[in-house]
Amino acid sequence: MEEILKRLSVQELRSLARALDIPGRSSMRKSELVNSVASGLKASEPRSSRPTDGIRGPRPGEDRRRATRARLGSLVDQDRICSFATIEGFACGLPPVRDHDRCALHGGTNSSNLAIPAAGALGFDTWPALIRHLQMASYDIDALGLDPVVAEMLWHIGNYLYFDYFRVDARGLENVPMEGAAVLASNHGGAALPYDAMMLQLAVTNEARLPRRVRVIGTEIFNMVPTYSHLYRKSGAAYAAKEDAMWVLENGQLLGVFPEGVQGFQKTGSEAYRLQRFGRGGFVKMAMRSGAPIVPVAILGSEEVHPALFTSKRLAQLVRMVFPQQRVDEMAVWLNPIPLPVKWQIRFLEPIDVGPATDRPDRLTVLETAEQVRSMVQDALDTMLAERKTIF
Repeated sequence: MEEILKRLSVQELRSLARALDIPGRSSMRKSELVNSVASGLKASEPRSSRPTDGIRGPRPGEDRRRATRARLGSLVDQDRICSFATIEGFACGLPPVRDHDRCALHGGTNSSNLAIPAAGALGFDTWPALIRHLQMASYDIDALGLDPVVAEMLWHIGNYLYFDYFRVDARGLENVPMEGAAVLASNHGGAALPYDAMMLQLAVTNEARLPRRVRVIGTEIFNMVPTYSHLYRKSGAAYAAKEDAMWVLENGQLLGVFPEGVQGFQKTGSEAYRLQRFGRGGFVKMAMRSGAPIVPVAILGSEEVHPALFTSKRLAQLVRMVFPQQRVDEMAVWLNPIPLPVKWQIRFLEPIDVGPATDRPDRLTVLETAEQVRSMVQDALDTMLAERKTIF
């Protein structure tokens, strides 16, 4: 454990020491912090997670949770208070973003782009303060409806799926740009709910060097279902329209797309991980218009969560009766109402440079680039499937 802690910065070690409530941490040198944090972590382990018990090891993903907690904690300054106050003189009370005077909710960072926890950590214990600001409406939402407080609460809940249930193994995050716009283009699956969109977002916010938001776009149904559409927008997602997508890219943010569209989402089990056509290359056109690189992403696990037995045109007709604007010809039919605890793998591949921004993308280049992205993702999926021994 000490060897792992030695790789952390002093700020990250102090964040861990603060979480463990170690006294005198502010005056400790790095070596002292390493020893104190190591002792604190060992003392805080439940008996069932200690190797001397010989019964059960630590919870899956616990080491990665700790690394995420330390990385996120280092982004705020817990020794100071945000300088923001309401017109009525009500003080914010949250810690400011490091090297700023204000917290993540009140201008310490661009909350549309970076997902810095307002309290410096994720957890139910932070919700009372978040709910207070939610009720006071003391902060702004962006043009697409992102509410950083609601998004943070959903982020915390989603991490139970990410770390514990699906045990996501994300690699290649060094290929995701830490500044500027980029298009993350992934294969699609799920049949029931877009779990892959959530896991793609969480992989970047949890494990990239900076917790950048991935603004995933979705079709009509995700923007029309009562309650769900409300949370969909507030979590940072966007509508699958040129205007929404270009706003994301023009503001230097990460755009998550699933070029297979509904055809990929509604595949049967026999067609799992056989990529459908990537449309007419709309995502490539947007990348070329903004000059943003394209990062191909291969996701393994999404198509076994709710394996589809077959597709039904009549079911699709019923859906169109309720949501007439939804573009769907067939709907997948699946049996298990509870998602299977499949172990996921996400691979961020080498980015593709589309060249300088242009208002008139060449149509042939667009189609060739879309096929290049599809081939890269398909090859990565084939390799991952060949190496995988079990879906669990």
